[in-house]
Amino acid sequence: MASVVNPAAWRSVREAALSQVSSESEGIMLAVLGTRALLLYRIDEGEHRRREAVGAERLDSIPVLERLLGLPVDLPVPVGSLPQREELPGFPHGAVESDTELVTRRAVRPLAVDLAVVSATDWRRGLERAGRFAPFCRRAVLLRRPPCAGLDEILTEAAFYGIGVFVHDQDGIRIALQPEAYRPLRHTAAAWHFVEELYGRLG
Repeated sequence: MASVVNPAAWRSVREAALSQVSSESEGIMLAVLGTRALLLYRIDEGEHRRREAVGAERLDSIPVLERLLGLPVDLPVPVGSLPQREELPGFPHGAVESDTELVTRRAVRPLAVDLAVVSATDWRRGLERAGRFAPFCRRAVLLRRPPCAGLDEILTEAAFYGIGVFVHDQDGIRIALQPEAYRPLRHTAAAWHFVEELYGRLG
């Protein structure tokens, strides 16, 4: 179940990560991918308004998202050129516009996830949990207390996986290691599905 981030905690993490995320990012705590994480995200207001205006249905099927990814956005495509012509009516309402001759994809991702932050006392467990978000966004682990020793080892291993390290000490939250930029090799239905799941839980 979604819960709004404690304002003070959210401000601390957001300020610490400001160089890594958009100033328009919002935050929410969710149980996702088998862990609790603070997700910093930005709503695509244009897509959000479009979906509300047409009463769009949820996009929660990976096979449907795969088919949508095969269509260009806002460019009519002849129905006869589709490899799965017989399944055209199966698109959820609001995802495409179509008639007997043309189909036009309207749906795009409704939001972008800038960063996932997983809080942990055990840094190895924290890195493993943060690593679950690798296909979807930048990742970081927030160490709830400064390590007594071995910070160099932590940073070396985290850097290998591209995971940022935030440390909560007496002066607040500081970034010991910046998270690696998220550069997906290609757009996937799984990544789109992750975004749709988050979007559905925001309502």
